[in-house]
Order: sequence, then structure tokens, then C-alpha cells
Amino acid sequence: MKLTLSYTGFLLVAGVLLLVVVWVFLLRYVPAEAISLRGEVDENGMRGPGFFIPGRYDLWRAFAPKAAAAAVLLLVLGLVGGWFLAGRMLAPVARLTEATRMAAGGSLSHRIRLPGRADEYRELADAFDAMLGRLEAHVAEQQRFAANASHELRTPLAITQTMLEVARSDPGQEVGELVERLFLVNSRAIDLTEALLLLSRADQRSFTKDEVDLSLLAEEAAETLLPLAEQRGVAIRTTGDVAPAVGSQALLQQMIVNLVHNAVVHNLPDGGTVDVATAAGPRSAVLTVENTGAKLTPQLVSTLTEPFQRGTRRIRTDHAGVGLGLAIVKSIVQAHDGTLLLEPRDDGGLRVTVELPSP
Repeated sequence: MKLTLSYTGFLLVAGVLLLVVVWVFLLRYVPAEAISLRGEVDENGMRGPGFFIPGRYDLWRAFAPKAAAAAVLLLVLGLVGGWFLAGRMLAPVARLTEATRMAAGGSLSHRIRLPGRADEYRELADAFDAMLGRLEAHVAEQQRFAANASHELRTPLAITQTMLEVARSDPGQEVGELVERLFLVNSRAIDLTEALLLLSRADQRSFTKDEVDLSLLAEEAAETLLPLAEQRGVAIRTTGDVAPAVGSQALLQQMIVNLVHNAVVHNLPDGGTVDVATAAGPRSAVLTVENTGAKLTPQLVSTLTEPFQRGTRRIRTDHAGVGLGLAIVKSIVQAHDGTLLLEPRDDGGLRVTVELPSP
């Protein structure tokens, strides 16, 4: 209705201005009074035809009814034509509104797919479809993650409950062994909970950004995991230059620790190596972590960053982890607007490359 009234008002104003132009620039040259001359008398006594020049008032009396009729016609055409044009113009908005209602009702699979030429409506509809696609994928991922997290957290709780029930039914059971087993199960539940909280923090981007040197973080991570590496017979080597990046020092430290830890526990039993290298590019800082190990297929590597997807399902190892190490790495990299690349090495093992924006 607003568009229709706007179209009609514009049409009426244009018509009135045209009439005013005609009156001002044309009728002002017409004499105000009418001029009437009688014809001359001929030799037979007959008076010839005269002529009459209408005045401004005469012309206005003839012009005003026609102008009023034209204004009424413009009003009718403006209302009818404006309503039709407004309906045609707002048809894509109606489709957008319907799609929004369906999305608000939970149907994220609906797409507008607006046909026609590439105009502002088409651009808005395509952007809305892309947003629905990302939202649908995000919701599906969150639902899958919640289901997996519930399953992973339920396992240690169920084991604890079973142990307590057995201990209650058998009072003579060794208490020290029970306490030790409960301690291990509880530690795993705590590790899993902390990993879930860290993953949530990275997804929400609730951190401040500072200038961080990846080479220093890599050396700290290597020193922290050196006892574990020596226990498993794995050598950690750190090389590279100063690599300044922008981000949270705590999250980036956790990212590198997860990468090095993953490289150590999924390595060869003895004689394996982990190479950690840093480099500074013109606009980015690059971190590379490589480890020896069993040969991996590209299909398996593509699933390693999914939550609770462990490479240990196909790689024999005594360390299962909580299944969130590389998922946390992926979330931290995305939260820092970086890129993460996982590649299987030709001679076995994995190569992980992280590229983060530099200051």
C-alpha cells in the first residue's frame, strides 16, 4: 500500500507540474480579454465573416475541466498501476518472508532459489540461501557433536557406577585397586570435560588477540611433551625461524601441544620422529608438524579433524585419547581465521600445516 500511494502521488505531482508548465509558459502569452472583430461589408451590402480570439479566461474555462479529468485519470491509473507494479516488485520479498518463517519453524533445508536476472533481490536471496546452508550444516554438526559428547561422557560414568555397584555387593574387594581404577576413569572424564570446554571457547571466539611467536610456543610444547616422547622412544626436533602471529597465546599453545601430542602417540613404537618447524611469510605465520608412523589413506585423514574420530581406530596404539585433539586444533585455527591442512606422508605418518595471519 505504501508503494502504491507513493507511485500514485508521484504520478499526480508530475501531472500537476506539467499542467502548471502549460499554464505558466503558454497561457501567459494569451491576452487577458477576448478580441472580437466584425467582418467588413462588401459592395452588395453583405457583411463578411469576422474573427474571434479567445482570452485567457475563455481558454481556462475550456482547459480546466479537461485538466481535472486528466488528474482523475492519473489518480485511477496511479492506484491500479501502482498496486500492480508494487505487487510485482515485492513478490521476491514475499518469498524471502516465507523462507524466513520456515527457517524460524525449524525447516533449514528450504531454499529460495530465486529465478530471474541478477539484481539486488537475487543477490539477497542467494545470500539467504547460503546462510541457510551454513546454518543447516552447523546445526547438524552441533547435534552430532552433542550426541557424541553425551555418549563419550556416559561411558566413564557408567564404568564408575558399575565399579561402585560391584564394590557394594562385594565388601571384601581390594579397596586400593578400586580406588586406582576409579581415579583413572575420573581423570578421563575430567580430561574430556576440559576438552569440551576448550572446544566451546574456541568456537565462540571468546578471547583477546595479541602478538604471539609460534616458534617459542613450539619449543615450549616440545619441552612439555619430551618425557612422553622419551618414554615412547620418539625424538622431537624443532626448527625454523621466528613466526609472529596474531591470536590468543593460551589457545595457540594448546593447539601446538595437541598437534605434537598427537604426533607422539600416533608414531612408531621405537625410533619414530616428530618434526616441528615454523616459518614467517609476508602476511602469515606457518607451523608444520610431521610425524612418522603407519601409512594413512586420504579418506582416513579427511575425517581426523571431526570430533571423536580417532585415528587409533585403524592405528594400533595404547593411547586412545578423548578424540578431540585435532577437532580442537581445527576450531582454534578457524577462530584465528587461519587454514589447516592434513596430508598423509608417502613413507607413513601425517603432515599437518597451520597458516595463521601475521601482525
